[in-house]
Amino acid sequence: MSNPILGTEVITQVGLLVHDIEKTRRKFAEFFGVELPDIIITDTMDIAQTKYMGRPSPARSKLCFFHAGPNVDIELIQPDHSPSTWRHDLDQNGEGFHHIAFVIKGMKDKIMTLESAGMKLLQTGEYTGGRYAYLDANDSLKMVLELLEND
Repeated sequence: MSNPILGTEVITQVGLLVHDIEKTRRKFAEFFGVELPDIIITDTMDIAQTKYMGRPSPARSKLCFFHAGPNVDIELIQPDHSPSTWRHDLDQNGEGFHHIAFVIKGMKDKIMTLESAGMKLLQTGEYTGGRYAYLDANDSLKMVLELLEND
């Protein structure tokens, strides 16, 4: 078997879209028997430099993370109403599964590789300590992929 396209096969995150992060995080905390995780609000456009479908977007989301093992987090995402893959998919598909994320190195190269495999770049942005990209892998892998590159 050849090397994995992303340079890893280790999933770091499973993202779920929700309408009400407060309610959903309480249910998850109860289910896992853990304290409520903090809610993080993504950075403003001047910092995040968010682009959705190639265009700048002020999109922001409320996020929280549950550790579901040594390497995997469950990420709850409540998007605002600005254009984003989060808002589009929540409106189109409702609450639930959104993406699987992998930590990678070489974001530009990985995006080009995935695009050449027919996966469309949906959204990119920055966060403190790194950057992310979402790609539409629904035709081949039946999901959205998120790439995370940490500095």
